[in-house]
Amino acid sequence: MRSFRTLLLATCALTAATPVFAQDAAQEGASSGGLEEIIVTARKREESVQTVPVAVTAISERVIQQRDITSIEKIAGATPNLSVGRASNGSGAQLTMRGIGSSSTSIGIEQSVAVVVDGAYYGQGRVIQEGFFDLKRVEVLKGPQALFFGKNATAGVISLTTNDPGQDREFIARAGYEFRSQQYLGEFIASVPLSDTFGVRLAVRGSMMDKGYYRNVSVNRTYTTVDIQNLLTGGAGNPIGHLALPAAADAPGEDELLGRITLKYTPDDKLTMTVKGSFDHNEVNNSSWNYVAYNCGNANGISQLTGYACGTDFVTHQNNMPVDIAANFPFAKSDGSLYNRYRSWALNGNITYAVNDDLTISSVTNYNTNNNRWACACDFQTSNNATWATENSTWRAFSQELRAQTAFDGPINLMIGGLYQKTKREFEQYVAFAGLRDDRAAAANRFVASAKTSFTDGETTALFGQVTWAIVDRLELAGGVRYTHETKDSYFTQPYNNIGVQGIFRDEADPDGQGEISAQQTFNDWSPEVTLTWKPVDDVLVYGAYKTAYKSGGFSNGGINSKFSADPLADLTFNPEKARGFEFGIKSTVLDNQLRLNLGLFSYAYDDLQVDFFNSPIFAFQTLTADARTKGVEVEFEYAPRSLDGLNVHGSINYTHARYTNFPSAPCYAGQTPAQGCSLVAGAPRQNLGGKPLSVAPEWTGAFGIGYDAAIGNGMKLGLNVDTRYSGAYLASGFGNPFSEQSKYAVLDAGIRFGAEDDNWQIAVIGKNLTNRFFVSGVVDGPSTGGGTGTAGGIRADQLGFGNLPRTVQVTVTKRF
Repeated sequence: MRSFRTLLLATCALTAATPVFAQDAAQEGASSGGLEEIIVTARKREESVQTVPVAVTAISERVIQQRDITSIEKIAGATPNLSVGRASNGSGAQLTMRGIGSSSTSIGIEQSVAVVVDGAYYGQGRVIQEGFFDLKRVEVLKGPQALFFGKNATAGVISLTTNDPGQDREFIARAGYEFRSQQYLGEFIASVPLSDTFGVRLAVRGSMMDKGYYRNVSVNRTYTTVDIQNLLTGGAGNPIGHLALPAAADAPGEDELLGRITLKYTPDDKLTMTVKGSFDHNEVNNSSWNYVAYNCGNANGISQLTGYACGTDFVTHQNNMPVDIAANFPFAKSDGSLYNRYRSWALNGNITYAVNDDLTISSVTNYNTNNNRWACACDFQTSNNATWATENSTWRAFSQELRAQTAFDGPINLMIGGLYQKTKREFEQYVAFAGLRDDRAAAANRFVASAKTSFTDGETTALFGQVTWAIVDRLELAGGVRYTHETKDSYFTQPYNNIGVQGIFRDEADPDGQGEISAQQTFNDWSPEVTLTWKPVDDVLVYGAYKTAYKSGGFSNGGINSKFSADPLADLTFNPEKARGFEFGIKSTVLDNQLRLNLGLFSYAYDDLQVDFFNSPIFAFQTLTADARTKGVEVEFEYAPRSLDGLNVHGSINYTHARYTNFPSAPCYAGQTPAQGCSLVAGAPRQNLGGKPLSVAPEWTGAFGIGYDAAIGNGMKLGLNVDTRYSGAYLASGFGNPFSEQSKYAVLDAGIRFGAEDDNWQIAVIGKNLTNRFFVSGVVDGPSTGGGTGTAGGIRADQLGFGNLPRTVQVTVTKRF
């Protein structure tokens, strides 16, 4: 990375000042004060955010730049009822909206919050590794969105639109430095019209950290292994002590390089063709760098794993894999260091053709692939009896969508379309634990306790359509439906198990014939939607909607085939998640376009909500299903007075009540006693979670912010913004564990900008989480902690949470050429 550092420093030297981004026409039109009009594509066509009958939080390009919104996590930081938890393994993320989200522990479970980039679906949890920049807008659509966005949008959609080439030549260079992580940032954008009809835009961004956001504090650990073959012949196992050094002291030490090239061809006013190619390389020095033991099971507050005190801070305690074990361990680094390496490529093509004034045909073609590899201290807080694992997983997806939309003068208009998608996941994982080794095994398996390999081939075909009927002037009824047919063919096996665990885990040669699991799944779904829209006056919209949605059933590629399980196929497969319910909203723009005031009410029921659980008595991951309901009220406002051009005051307050409605045989949390509601049913600890809150589902959330930009003379201008986000308390656990509670918190962000009035250059300081507040957005029980679940002597487990980013302060300089 030496050459990369040189490139970043050269970029810093090039940009003696910092930037700014081209303002769009809407912003220029608002130069005399008043609200900026924000265009969204919540119904796959461009509409004003105030005229679309969808609950949507829209973030404009100007705000994206001012607040450095360059990742899914940073989008959540600007959206109070959206939460993103970064996880080490499994799907890699827990995205939660309005209290509905998907557990991070299974790589096979799709997220309930879909991520869409330039019209194409990127719903895998590993999308959290992607960096996003040079964005035109971000839209957070709340509630089920099946009709226009398809499967896996039961809780909502995060839709991102990247910038296209413009009509004018544009060159932007940007350099930055973040103080806590000692991160260097360089960015270059070139947009050139090669002719009146053809343009190209190149955007490249790179960053690297000398340090990180979290501190890793640990001591040398001795991991002792014994040879199972020697034990079986009556020996002592020839024990060997392996030295595990502390992992990197500063994490994540991230290096990232992103690029995108866009070609746009507009031969006339009827046809627009856009092709985008992008890549992302991201590597960190610890896959579980943000895991913190924030609540210990011991009464003295000391971790059962490490001996360190638990606390709500940005400190973790993890060790590298011993070097002698790592030397031949699959996908381990030779020095045993922990890591996560993510690489992705994508090619996206958009075509819009206006056949005539009444009919437009649109096409979105996409191919995206990513590969994720990691080495993890998979007890997440390393003890002497440690667990390490490595994983290599690849995802490939091709999709083609076609839509036709009419714009007749008459009362009836139509939208009809179809989607085809083909996907493939390949997965392999290797785990070292319990001090096991086999000196007679192949070198790659000598220290492996268990290995997994799996794949899933998926194919989806969908047809969708909508009819809109202008019943009378200002009153419109829209009804539509999406039909989805989906197949998934999957395979799972544990090709190698150390003899010491062959009594627990099945492998390919297992004599009961269940060592290789295959599943052929077929799902069919109809998702209807009806919306009634009324505009009593020009600047007020009233709407009511009935919506449904569907999320894929599937296969847990990273599960476990346990000999204690009577039905391993049932453990690895799970049914689709479905949603249905109502939404009501009022959107208003009043006081001569100075005040935007919106109100929304919603109530949605979820059937077969997918909940992943590690069943420790039988050593099996099981995806269970439960019924739930989320309902609430959302109010948002934005005020931009004409009397003080450049001032913007905005905020929101949200109430959400998200509860299980039917989960009578839910697993108990670790260490739960009968007095706490856990009882043994056929020897298994069970509890009734009916009426209990869902994971990461605060009842109250809100945001408030003030921004101001003003000319200060001599061709200069000054801008500042202050934004705060509030969350009420919630349980991070999906199993009612009161010890997983995250208390209420507020986060403060602020920024100040100074530069040329014509935006030729700008220097900015951007601060996030200035109060340095720690909170978690997901949790796992500490491995090998807790016990006695379902008995009076239950001992609760350490709670290991997915922590947020601490206080960061970044200086950026931008120059426009």
